[in-house]
Amino acid sequence: MRKYFGTDGIRGEANRELTVELALKLGYALGHTLKEKYPEKKRIRVIMGSDTRRSGYMLRSALTAGLNSMGINIDFVGVIPTPGVAYLTQKSSAKAGIMISASHNPAKDNGIKIFWEDGHKLPDEVELELEKLMDNVEEITKDPIAGDEVGKFTYAEDEYYLYRDHIISTVSGDFSGMKIILDAANGSAYRVAKEVFLALGAEIVIINDAPNGKNINVRCGSTHPEILSKVVMGYEADLGLAYDGDADRLIAVDKNGNIVDGDKIIAVLALGMKERNELANNQVVTTVMSNMGFENYLSNKGVELIRANVGDRYVLEKMKELKINIGGEQSGHIILTDFGTTGDGVLTSVKLVEAIRDSKKSLDELVNEIKDWPQLLINVKVSNEKKNLWNKNENIVKFIEEKEEEMKGLGRVLVRTSGTEPIVRVMVEGKEMELVDRIAKEIAVVVEKELV
Repeated sequence: MRKYFGTDGIRGEANRELTVELALKLGYALGHTLKEKYPEKKRIRVIMGSDTRRSGYMLRSALTAGLNSMGINIDFVGVIPTPGVAYLTQKSSAKAGIMISASHNPAKDNGIKIFWEDGHKLPDEVELELEKLMDNVEEITKDPIAGDEVGKFTYAEDEYYLYRDHIISTVSGDFSGMKIILDAANGSAYRVAKEVFLALGAEIVIINDAPNGKNINVRCGSTHPEILSKVVMGYEADLGLAYDGDADRLIAVDKNGNIVDGDKIIAVLALGMKERNELANNQVVTTVMSNMGFENYLSNKGVELIRANVGDRYVLEKMKELKINIGGEQSGHIILTDFGTTGDGVLTSVKLVEAIRDSKKSLDELVNEIKDWPQLLINVKVSNEKKNLWNKNENIVKFIEEKEEEMKGLGRVLVRTSGTEPIVRVMVEGKEMELVDRIAKEIAVVVEKELV
């Protein structure tokens, strides 16, 4: 079991759980690891970016101190989507990339994600090794380098344009004649999404594009697309596109204000790719959270759905293993390996609009055949210390088994721990909403009683 890293880097409330001391230790540990990995390199360079949270500056300073003291150079590329850091790391001579962001979490939280030089997130074994080094910083810092040999911090915000232009280059033609509403969640997409869609000729209205350090994800973006729905209908737009805080997720809204989740976006993209003979193996990867109605729809269209554990790292592992070029999560974290190494909300959004344009149909027409089975997700808030104990509690396990038996042939039960928040997620899916609602609430009550 990992001590600091979750399913998506290190995350927690800034200055309480994710402290300056922890970030400093991570800087030491990563710097030591990079020097061990590249002993022949006299000077190692790292790309660093952040979202718009106020605490990002604090954590950037701590990480910089640790890395620079180990002789590592840092190119800070400013506010940029997480996939922008991954892209710039892969395309440059940098040996690692660091993104300071807590993605869709509240503004008080923050996180640190690390990419290797190939633009992929660190494997579990490297994170475990970093944790050991973080708990042993006295040993790795006992022989410090000379003051004139420490690393250098450089503002390199112009590198942002390389990422922006890459997104634009993935689209053939333009989007002239299309009216699109963008919700930037007061986060990393506030500049790049607008610039990309304007460059592609779309008529746009952008909302929630005035970050102040504390308003990221607040009643906006992919986790709260309700206001976007109203704006889309009010402007009679073709569709709306909502990103999360670090712009690695996308949720869409059709012209009627209906929310289109990641599963349905994957369906639109995958079927377009299949028509062009671009869908590898006629397969897509999603997670255990994806709706069974969605799976049935894809199957009827000749596309096989492969399920992975929740977390983009596990989706990507399955994609690489089976050589599949599209995968993602219901939450809107979608990976298109023909164009990037990690989930990218802005990339996904331009490819979705391209697919809509080429189909000569509206988004609602493209997804109206997908009939989801009723699904209910209940988040039970528990402490970080207790959230991983639900499957070791005999009362919880026994009760879940009883409910699974009751749902046999009628649906499924999925209980899991959030990798990024102190939450146990109870998800029930089935053919009848009344049954789904009852079973989910009964399980949630037992989990809360035993763990809270």
